[in-house]
Order: sequence, then structure tokens, then C-alpha cells
Amino acid sequence: MDQTAFMIGFSIMAIASLVIYATGGKQFPSRHHTLMHASVPFIAATAYLAMAMGFGNLQLDNGVTVYLARYADWSVTTPILLAGLVMLAFHEEGKPGEMGGFLTAIIVLDVMMIITGLISSLAESSVAKWVWYLWSCAAFLGVVYLLWGPLRAIAATRGRAMAAAYNKDVALLTVVWFIYPIVFLVGPEGLRMITDPTSVWVFLVLDVIAKVFYAFYAAGNLKNALSQSRYEGSAGA
Repeated sequence: MDQTAFMIGFSIMAIASLVIYATGGKQFPSRHHTLMHASVPFIAATAYLAMAMGFGNLQLDNGVTVYLARYADWSVTTPILLAGLVMLAFHEEGKPGEMGGFLTAIIVLDVMMIITGLISSLAESSVAKWVWYLWSCAAFLGVVYLLWGPLRAIAATRGRAMAAAYNKDVALLTVVWFIYPIVFLVGPEGLRMITDPTSVWVFLVLDVIAKVFYAFYAAGNLKNALSQSRYEGSAGA
């Protein structure tokens, strides 16, 4: 267990949560995005503190440590990030039932991806491990399909500025999220090509990008999109 990495993760996430809220928009339609993005690193900080103190760190018979707090973190924070993308795609328009359907589908797939990934890490049989890993990847591909297929098409109907903001956000998050299963694959819970401390540091970097950098990146994209939309509206008038 690399306690230093966990404490660094806790510190970064805790401070970032405050900064994201302090600097984020407090008026509609930015306010709910600010609240959501500020909550993500706060949840992550809680998970890193738990891992640093050894809570939920499960030592398997094969010597591999499974960090249950990490999976608990992902099962809550990734749905929040996805919900933000769904709301950005609809941007306060569309029927509530339609947006609710997309939210339900993408969050269910996402949570199943996390749960099956955890089962894979806990599996003692190599066959079971890779069956669950592949099933987790299948759920992930379902998430990617919804983001890049129907949701991207919906975002395109909300105007050029909002569509551009959605495309930028989903591109960054997709690239970062694709690296997570690769790290799992080569890490101690998979092929053991890298050590546990190495995987902890890599996941920390990925978490900072996906939960801190992405929050500021998405806020900037939304601000620019709203400004451009107002300019286009006034110019059209």
C-alpha cells in the first residue's frame, strides 16, 4: 500500500472540490454543473482517505490488494460525470422522460461496468477473471455507444456552440476512461505486469485528470458555449 500516494490524492481532491465550487458558476444554467463537478472530487477525497487509513483494503490469498473504496468511489462519481454529459446534451430541452431514459440506461451500464470489474478483481479462477473483465468492457462499450451515438446526435440539435462543448467534453472523458481498463489489465489485479504502487500512482493521475482537470475543462467549455449562444441569438435578432 502506497500511503503517500493516497494522502496526496486525498489532499488534491479535497482542495479541488472547494476550488471548483468557489470558481464555478452559481447561476442557472451553470449552477447544477458546478455542484455536480464539485461533489466528484469530494467523493474521491473520501475514498483516498479510506485507502490511506486501510479501510476497505482487501488482501487476497494471492497477495493482491483490492481497494474496495476505489470501486465505491467509481460507482458514484462516474454516474455523476455521465449525468452531467447527458444534461449537457439535452441542455434544458427535450421531454423529461426522454432524458430520464438516457440517464437510467447509461448509469445502469456504468454501474454494471464497475461492479463486474470488481468481481473480476476478486475472482480466483483465471477463466472467471477474464470473463468478468470482458463483460465489464462490454458494459463500457455500451456507455461509449450512448455517448458518441444518440446523445451526440441530440447535442448536435442544441446549436453549434453547445454541440462543440459536448464533443470536447466527451472526447476528453472517453480517452481518459479508455486508459482505466488498460491499467487494470496490466496491473496486479490483471496480468501483473506492473506493481501495486505503480498502478496506484497511475490511477491517481487518471483520477486527477478525470475528476479535477475535467471539471475546469468542462466549465470552460460550457461558459464559452453559453457566451456564443447568446451572441448568436442577439446577432440573429
